[in-house]
Amino acid sequence: MKNLVLFGPPGAGKGTQSEKLIHKYGFVHISTGDLFRWHTKNETSLGKRVKEIMNSGALVPDEITIAMLKEELEKNPNAKGFLFDGFPRTVPQAEALDKFMKDNGTAIHYIVALDVPEAEVRTRIAKRRTTESRVDDEEEKLNKRIAEYFTKTIHVLPFYVKQGRLNTVHGIGAVDDIFDGICKVIDHS
Repeated sequence: MKNLVLFGPPGAGKGTQSEKLIHKYGFVHISTGDLFRWHTKNETSLGKRVKEIMNSGALVPDEITIAMLKEELEKNPNAKGFLFDGFPRTVPQAEALDKFMKDNGTAIHYIVALDVPEAEVRTRIAKRRTTESRVDDEEEKLNKRIAEYFTKTIHVLPFYVKQGRLNTVHGIGAVDDIFDGICKVIDHS
């Protein structure tokens, strides 16, 4: 089992790249955003708590996020590997993920950050807003999500740099070129 964490700000292309990685490597995709949307849509007990937090544009607390991830990992005991998209967002989440994976006899093998400047992110999301109508792309909520990434989540990257585990891929250009950059990390690690 090989596991990948894919970092990047909202609109960096994590979802697009995740689809291609799943197809090529057989990862089980775990997107915290997708999990939050599923739980809120299905009005689970966690979903009701998440909905209130997401509607304010804030990040969901670690304990709720980790509980959802554990549930998802346990649903897929025979997975070839997991692709974590949008998680971890804090150093405590990174530490909890490492511990959880170790306790389950595995680890996070690849950590890739898509490097995309904020101006490009805003341009991409403006386009996405017209085609996907995602509630989390509304201007006010988007501003909070971008601020959260560039002021908080980005501080998780030094945690992995210290461990010598972070790989940065330039996130601007042709989708296939970016994908090739991610594949080089996986295939040559």
